[in-house]
Amino acid sequence: MKILIAKTAGFCMGVRRAVEMVLEAPDKHEGPICTYGPLIHNPQVLGLLEEKGITVCDRIPASGHGTVLIRAHGVPPQAKEGLREAGFQVIDATCPRVIRVQTIIRKHAAKGYASIIIGDRDHPEVVGLKGYAGDNGHVAATLEELQQLPRFEQAIIVAQTTQNTRLYDAIKTWASANRPHYKIYDTICDSTEKRQAEVQCLASQVDAVVVVGGKESGNTQRLYEVARNSGKPAFHVETEEELDLDDLGQFRQIGVTAGASTPNWQIKKVCRALESAPYRRVVGWRRTLYRLQRGLLLTNIYVALGAGGLSYAAMHLQGLRHFLPHGLVAILYVLSMHLLNHLTGGDADRYNDPGRAQFYKRYKWPLAFMAIAGGAGGLGIAMGAGLLPFGLLLVMSLLGLSYNLHILPPFLSGGRYGRIKDIPGSKTFLIAAAWGLVTTVMPALSETGRLGPDTLAVLAWTSSLVFARTVFFDLLDMQGDRLVGRETLPIVLGQKRAMDLLKISLVLLVALPAITSAIGLSTGLGFFLVIIPMALLTVIVAHEQGKILPGARLEFLAESHFILAGFIGFLWSLIVTGKP
Repeated sequence: MKILIAKTAGFCMGVRRAVEMVLEAPDKHEGPICTYGPLIHNPQVLGLLEEKGITVCDRIPASGHGTVLIRAHGVPPQAKEGLREAGFQVIDATCPRVIRVQTIIRKHAAKGYASIIIGDRDHPEVVGLKGYAGDNGHVAATLEELQQLPRFEQAIIVAQTTQNTRLYDAIKTWASANRPHYKIYDTICDSTEKRQAEVQCLASQVDAVVVVGGKESGNTQRLYEVARNSGKPAFHVETEEELDLDDLGQFRQIGVTAGASTPNWQIKKVCRALESAPYRRVVGWRRTLYRLQRGLLLTNIYVALGAGGLSYAAMHLQGLRHFLPHGLVAILYVLSMHLLNHLTGGDADRYNDPGRAQFYKRYKWPLAFMAIAGGAGGLGIAMGAGLLPFGLLLVMSLLGLSYNLHILPPFLSGGRYGRIKDIPGSKTFLIAAAWGLVTTVMPALSETGRLGPDTLAVLAWTSSLVFARTVFFDLLDMQGDRLVGRETLPIVLGQKRAMDLLKISLVLLVALPAITSAIGLSTGLGFFLVIIPMALLTVIVAHEQGKILPGARLEFLAESHFILAGFIGFLWSLIVTGKP
């Protein structure tokens, strides 16, 4: 099955802004924190906010305290004033696109204009907009309702920002012909227009369309209408549990889009479920291969084998030979640390990869045993390699074990930086450094007892390659990480800057091994390893273009580059020296 995801699927700018504001509110404003009405129309996000103690206030009390955030849809101005008078600090999380429509209505209402709002009468955004029009506000959900309104001497026509573009085009055409003195404003959000146009285009390329989003979300409902009107089978689901995978498994190509209030992690859940749909209908090697691939990824065995491959390449770049003990140390250390990280700090997996979260919950003790055995085995082998490699690995292991643990008491850390993981961006840099040390530095110390410029040059390449890999996965998991308060590098820098940094890093990594080989800091293998960052960059660009979707296939491809590095090193060694 081929799955195509609409480029504009997921949070729009206004929803992303509102969610970020409410997640940051506990650190910036007086508690308790609540929202006036549901922040957005997505039950899963609202459930998460409730777990964090952020409640929903449906009415204005006589008195209160704390902070209230205005929902993304906006509210009537009287509601804001009432909340302030009740004693709340009011933070306005209204979407800027909605604020623009509010401003248009308020300005013309002050001049005596009637305000005609094309939208759903009971939708929160429309209720809020009508509040700015006062007694001279009118709502029409259809062209027929508009035609039944009186003929006003002065009037404006605006649309709910998530209105159907075809309906509004028909209304503008009628008004231009029959009410030429009315002022008509294009207030449908650009994101809404793009989504609806994209769904039409997407439907023409696939056999069926799945629309992901809240059942109460107006813009999601309209996406579903557009998909249904295309003539292709269309399905509207809130979660992956609503998918009929047996039915969907018959389609060869499925398009996936999502409403503006649907988080990326919910889209990823649906895509992962769809990815598995074809394997429910087949038996034999294809199903076995899929399960093997998923099992290797879930247990982190595949990423550990990747560490072994990178270690093999790094050793041959330095002209070192005895791979087996050092490769085993790298494999066991990475396996142990990744397993422990998911076991002790896998809260974000609940959103980023719920299948992984369920797997670790179900097999907690066997995985814990595997992690401990792997860590102990790695230390045992390192001890045989020498005191210095053993000491280095022991320190690295202790740092890895303490990553998710509270080290500093609240009175020293200020309640915020008590753990290593609380330091913004620490995960990305520490993983890169740990991989670089275990795959490059430890073999050199064991074999030569020194760190020369050749080792430092190879260390720069290996750690930077792992840095790029980690940034890429952090980019994929941004929303889930933000929801649990994890400040990864992409969250600190922003998505665009992090992606730019990733691409620049990979371009530089293409040149680095070739340069070090050319000037004699590494063996000739460096000329061939330029393939690795080039291939990883190709995968990332393909993902950006929607050719490779988030899921097991993308993760498998990204992790395979380290195994590919080891395979290239093996071929080079066999051809050049006649020995592996």
